[in-house]
This record gives sequence, C-alpha cells and structure tokens, in this order.
Amino acid sequence: MDHETAGRPDHGPVATARSTEQLDRSEALRLLGTVTLGRIVFTHQALPVIRPMSHVVDGEDVLVQLDEGASHASLAAAPGEPGIVLAYEADAIDADTHLGWSVVVVGYAELIVNRDEAERLAALLEPWMSQPTAGVLRIRSELVTGFRLGPQPPVDSGRR
Repeated sequence: MDHETAGRPDHGPVATARSTEQLDRSEALRLLGTVTLGRIVFTHQALPVIRPMSHVVDGEDVLVQLDEGASHASLAAAPGEPGIVLAYEADAIDADTHLGWSVVVVGYAELIVNRDEAERLAALLEPWMSQPTAGVLRIRSELVTGFRLGPQPPVDSGRR
C-alpha cells in the first residue's frame, strides 16, 4: 500500500491533482443552503466542541435547532445581550474523488425569544435526532468563507 491508498477502506487510488477555488460570500451561502447537515463549533468549559446539527439558511444567517440539556444550550446570551461568537461548517465533498466544497460561517449566536417566530423557524428545520428541542439559535454571519475543490486543469505543455 502506498501513501495515496493507505487508510482508505477500498484501497482505491485517489486523484491527487486538485484545484482550489475560493468562494465569494453569496456563492458560499448559496451552497450552504443546498445541504441540511453541518457542524457547529463553540467553546464549552474553555474547550472547543464540535457537534453535528441540522440547519437552514435564512438570508445571510444560519438557523439551528437546539436540543434540551445539550452543552450547546448555553450558546446564546440572555435576551438583549450580545451572543457568543461561534462557527458553523458544512460541506459536500465526495468520499471517492475528494472533490466538492466547504463553507464556514462565523458569527454571533442569538436565541430566538419571540415564540411565534421561534415556532415558524423551527418548522423550517428538519431535526436529525429525536430529542426534545430547546429553541432556535440564529447565527448572525459576520465572516463567510468557503472553497471548492475541483479537478486540476490539464497543464498546457505548449506543444501542438
């Protein structure tokens, strides 16, 4: 086994030549809206935590549904206070070709306190676990970054 196939369950070859294209904010948010599962990144007891979450994009914000009793239930500040800074990441990268995209949104967490709005937004979210929910969290996007992994274009040797 060589370094390209080590650790792969099928031991098949993986193309190593890829191009990376940085995404602009609008394209990154558009791609984020095409998937429903990502990962929320926050700090709990002074340590980094990453949890899978379902999400929906609302304008330039990301909405996630909090479950009861989870460590991320402490993500939002009290109403009227600025929320903590956290990140949300989602991607669609093919396991075989390693081609696809990844998007990261960094912003402030805000718990939706208006009951009617929280219910309306919760209806948009598809929970991926069957646990009681503790509300909807809005991530106000401050920084949106992303990249697309594509096949490396052929090198033009100049010969004709």
